Amino acid sequence: MVAQIGKILIYPIKALDGILCDYATVIAPGTLNFDRRWAMFDGQGKYVNGKNNPKVHQLRTAFDLNQLSVTFNPDSASTSFHLPTETEAINQWLSHYFQQPVFLREQPAGGFPDDTEAYGPTVISTATLETVASWFPPLTVENARSRLRANLEISHVPPFWEDQLFAEAGTAVHFSVGSVALAGVNPCQRCVVPTRDPNTGEKYPHFQRIFTQQRQATLPSWTTRSRFNHYYRLSVNTRIRSSQAGKVINIGDKVTKEFDSSLN
Repeated sequence: MVAQIGKILIYPIKALDGILCDYATVIAPGTLNFDRRWAMFDGQGKYVNGKNNPKVHQLRTAFDLNQLSVTFNPDSASTSFHLPTETEAINQWLSHYFQQPVFLREQPAGGFPDDTEAYGPTVISTATLETVASWFPPLTVENARSRLRANLEISHVPPFWEDQLFAEAGTAVHFSVGSVALAGVNPCQRCVVPTRDPNTGEKYPHFQRIFTQQRQATLPSWTTRSRFNHYYRLSVNTRIRSSQAGKVINIGDKVTKEFDSSLN
């Protein structure tokens, strides 16, 4: 079987729900269009996210990227807004929901990535998610997917296949997804968010300890062990050169590892 893109997920508002897409367009400076394009901030200019506010986990969203609209709590008393023009109304709604001043900000070029050095799409395999879910009964694969929030999911490969897409510090592993050239930079360091249920915020007992023990025990032979100063790392952070802007990643695109080289 050939490694290929099985799922593409975009997270228009950082920390909130993602959406499954059939394709994603690369934009300058090397990110996926609409991914983390908006983010919520408090009155001190700090992110409002699952790391620091448990109410983030209970907030459901639905997006229409054709209309550039967001619907909050679509399964209850839903409210929809046009993202580019109704920022003030969105801020009022979010401030009421969080019971504190909250401001939605937009960054069309590059969005608000977690890793400001390797800010391309994050990569993981379906088999990895299946394996991680098996470590934490009764987690489902979908629950694990929502906890780990990767952009590109690779199918038809063994667990942790993506661990070959990074090398020693200061180097990159070049690979292609269809016609798009990417560079794998480092294994993503996880935060507190994966320890919590993405829908309720409830913490899974001893999640990080179990995860690190299992990750170390299952680390594949093809990975670069020196990149694991600890084992609470999963998925791969990438870069895409700005020259790739305008190209499209599609479901079913072949994923091909190419060669190692300097990071630049």
